[in-house]
This record gives sequence, structure tokens and C-alpha cells, in this order.
Amino acid sequence: MSKKKDPGKLIHLLKNNHLKRVSGAAGSSSSLNLSMQLTEVFSLKHARDFIQANVEINKNIPNYIRPMDKDINDVFDKQKNKAYRFGETKRWILKDESGNLIGRIAAFVNKKYKNKGDEFPAGGIGFFDCINDQQAADMLFDVARHWLAKKGMEAMDGPINFGERDRWWGLLVEGFQPPVYCLNYNAPYYQELFENYGFKKFYNQICFGIDPQKEISKKTLDRHAHLAANPDISARYINKDQLEKYAADFTTVYNKAWAGHGGLKELRKEQVLAMFKKMKPIMDEKIIWFVYHKETPIAIFTNLPDLNQWFKYLDGKFDLWHKLKFLWIKRTKPNKKFTGLVFGIIPEFQGMGVDSYIINEAKLVIQPLNQYTEYEMQWIGEFNPKMINVAESFGDTFRSRKLTTYRYIFDRTKEFKPHPILN
Repeated sequence: MSKKKDPGKLIHLLKNNHLKRVSGAAGSSSSLNLSMQLTEVFSLKHARDFIQANVEINKNIPNYIRPMDKDINDVFDKQKNKAYRFGETKRWILKDESGNLIGRIAAFVNKKYKNKGDEFPAGGIGFFDCINDQQAADMLFDVARHWLAKKGMEAMDGPINFGERDRWWGLLVEGFQPPVYCLNYNAPYYQELFENYGFKKFYNQICFGIDPQKEISKKTLDRHAHLAANPDISARYINKDQLEKYAADFTTVYNKAWAGHGGLKELRKEQVLAMFKKMKPIMDEKIIWFVYHKETPIAIFTNLPDLNQWFKYLDGKFDLWHKLKFLWIKRTKPNKKFTGLVFGIIPEFQGMGVDSYIINEAKLVIQPLNQYTEYEMQWIGEFNPKMINVAESFGDTFRSRKLTTYRYIFDRTKEFKPHPILN
């Protein structure tokens, strides 16, 4: 019998590993409920259960919005996820004695996954869901840890994504309002499940909001006016008919402002153009902005309507019928929220008020439309105080939610070090 089809052997391994670990972990139980059934995902039925576990565990939580099945499945599709060039994944589901889904977890190894200051290889866990039961959570964490250790990893970070950091990254710990598209959402008790197991905060991730109907502060207006008087500085929103030009401009700013920060890699224009073409059907031109100095791009402020405001009506599905339903919803249900994907200023122009300039230029166009009532930016790591300061320097932002990326070091005698601060 193969190892993955031998749950008894796997439970035995987990039990032994679990008992060794909890002897030094406060708050964890000292034995496993062997009536729980842990199963590795290796069939289409298991993959469907992996999706459904999230629904069953979270469906009664206020503000939960079901993720799109396709977005989750694509992470684990070797034909669609380029991260498989550099790593591999495993998934597990957990059921109780009655066959009810009570948990799930994925584990990843990725040669490209590195954080500044790392002194040992770290794998990842993600797509974690669990009922409010520490034994069940420990069982999921244990199986992921055991697999990662066999792959040569010495720590596990999570919850993270097997791929880019702009989605499915971090555990929600503050701000439990409805999630924006591809942002992790979980019940508050998940934090205890992680910390009771022994995970420690590696870094916090801060999201920021702005009330798009509110008048901008005098400080921001003054800084805007200063740059607006400079004839060499201009701002404009994207034109869907010139995506190739704007893809090149985006690439220039992104690579100067963001590449290398927190593990982010450089982009190629072809990648950005493909992304823009994919975004085009739902792109609102007036919320994607660029700033230029003598026609050289120096800043980007990239936003999209929050797709969750439409997708929440689709029950995770996007087959032909649901695509038609989406088009009807898009036409009949105004989207009142937009979200920030990327905000960046090239280093030479940071600290000069370009942030205030681009925000107010956008406001002068967006606010009179009276279309949007909510705005939320994607997260910024607290290890990047420069960008945190940029976000907070608008004078009109507020911290809308906080997520945490945790780390668990397998050798419990090793010193834990949080993510270093970026200069």
C-alpha cells in the first residue's frame, strides 16, 4: 500500500511528531483525536473537498465572501502557476468521525521564496482553514511541518501563497469587514490556533483606506499645489487603447520603486501588458494613474473595482452560466468600492509630495463621478517603514485592516528573528 493511501501510518507518524513537539509548546493539547481523518489531496474529489472545506467552515461567519473556485484551483495547476518551475505543493483535508469537513491546509517549497535576513530555508503553508479546535489545527500544522522537513526546510511561514504576494497572504487579525478580492479572510480565533501551536509573528501587513467622498486635508492640497505649479510635472489616467505604452511606463516605475523590496522581483513589460489585457474587461480607466516628469514616468497609482462586490453573488463559480450572470450583475449592480493594487514612486522623487499630487489629481476626476464610496489599498509590510510613511503621509488615510505572516522554526532551540526592517 502506498504511503499516501495509508492513513493509519500517517496518523502514527503525526502522533509521534505531535507528542514530541507539544512537550515544549504552551497551550497545545498532548494527544490527538484519532477519530479525525486526515487525507492527502490526490484526486478531483479531494480537490473539490479542499475548496468546500473553506465554505463549510466559514459560511456562517459575518462578512465572509466565498473565493472563486478557479482562483484557488489555479494556484495548484502546474500548467497555470509558474511557481511550479521552482517548487512543489501538497494539500490535505481533515474530516471528523461523521465525515464532515473540519479543516484543510497546503504546504509549499519554492526555491525562489526568500526573505531578507533568512539564515535557513523556509517553506510555506497556506489555504489553512479549521474549526475552532486546537487538536484539529495541530494535526494540520503537524502534517505540513513533517512534509516540509522531509523537503529540507527548517521553518514554515504562513499563511502565504504559492506564488505572488499580492494575493492569499497573511492571517487576518484586525479589520474583519468583507474581504477585497483575493485577500485572505478568517475568523478571529484562527490567531489563537497559530500562536498556541508555536507560530510567532514574522511581520505585520497593513492595509489602508481612504474615504473617496471626503475632502482631502489642507496639507495634501498644499503639497499638490506646489507640484501642480511645476510645468515639468503632469498626471494622467490610463487609456485602454494605449495599453502597451502604459505597460512600459508601469514597468519602469515598479522596477525602480518596488523590485527587491520584501522579496518582490522585477517585472518585464510583456508580463505587465499581459496583466493589463487580462484586467481590461473590468478596468476603470479613471482609477489607474501615472505621474510624469518631462514625459518620464515617476509614479503609479493602480486601482481596480473590487471584484468581490460582484463575485459575492456567484457562489465561487465561473462557468458559462455564471459568466453570463456576472455580466448581468456588472451591468445592474453598481460597484461602490475600488481597491489599490500598486502605489509607487521612483526613489529620486520620493519625499517631494508626488504622493499628494497623484492622490489629489485622481480625486479631482473620481470624486465628481460620485461612483465610489469605499477605497482600500493592498497591504504594506511593517518592515517597510518608508512606504508605510508614504501611505500615512496623505493625512487622509486610516488603517483598514491588519494581517500577520507567521513563522515557525522547526528547531525550537534556534533564536527567532522577525523580518528585518528595510532601509
